[in-house]
Amino acid sequence: MKTVFVTGASGLIGSELCEALLSKGFSVIGVDETPNTNVDNPNYTFVQASIDNKDAITQAMVNGIDVLIHLGCTVDNDFPNIITPAEEKKSAAVDKFLYKAAVTAGVNDMIMVSTHQVYAPQKTREPIRETAGEKPTTIYGKMKFDSEKALSKAVKSAASVKGVIARICPIYTKSYAPNLHAKIYDPKDNCSYIYGYGDYGFSFCCLYNLIDFVTGILNAAPGINYQGVYNVCDTKPILAKEIVDFERQYHKLGAVIQRNYGADAVKSAIAFGSKSAKTDYRYNDVSVACSNISYDNTKAQRISTFRWKLSNTK
Repeated sequence: MKTVFVTGASGLIGSELCEALLSKGFSVIGVDETPNTNVDNPNYTFVQASIDNKDAITQAMVNGIDVLIHLGCTVDNDFPNIITPAEEKKSAAVDKFLYKAAVTAGVNDMIMVSTHQVYAPQKTREPIRETAGEKPTTIYGKMKFDSEKALSKAVKSAASVKGVIARICPIYTKSYAPNLHAKIYDPKDNCSYIYGYGDYGFSFCCLYNLIDFVTGILNAAPGINYQGVYNVCDTKPILAKEIVDFERQYHKLGAVIQRNYGADAVKSAIAFGSKSAKTDYRYNDVSVACSNISYDNTKAQRISTFRWKLSNTK
């Protein structure tokens, strides 16, 4: 069975992914600064180290790995939603050696988790496909796009290595809802809000759709090679009113007020370009809140079914 090397193994995404891989019989080497609940599994080797610790990472790869899954430096895994210069520097340092070290260790496949924020702002309501232009306007988007380019460079230098870039929309589960909540909450007024009846939506990615996508790649039949860029997200956007109902059912949600979209949109358009818009991963650009921007996951559906959604998430 394949040996999979996972960075950010103790984060939200990493811990769930490692558990899923172990349950399917993979051997897993997990790297993180904090241990996780998989440490007692005989097929799991944990390396307690920062992702930018070159010596520890290189030593952990000495015995050879088949697959690298790079989750470290991911906002829902290790980083806070405010991206600081320290996080930028850490990510850049990782990108300079991690992919090269994996190639040297004999890796066959590399999978990195990127973000939908690498795409240029859209001027139409057409679903955003992988062929759309990239022009990240946030620090996090630029950070992940730089990591994408580093991966592409490493793959080109080693013809036998396949690289997959998963551009994911914000993650959620039944118990993890910060990304959902950010779309209906105003931190300045400290209240939840909605426009009209909430019949406008946002693209998200149930964590288990991402896990199914990754395991689908690893379980591909011999001779079938998946590589390149994939949009990984739920098949349909989640409506604002669905988020409100979900939070009321599973989380504490106080009063929800109705607000005037026109007035808020004008204020948001004037404020765009502010520091928070660039540094806060969960910054909600109200000027496009009702634009129903979506991402096309048709390419990724060739690999997995994307069966998870807000109504059946674990």
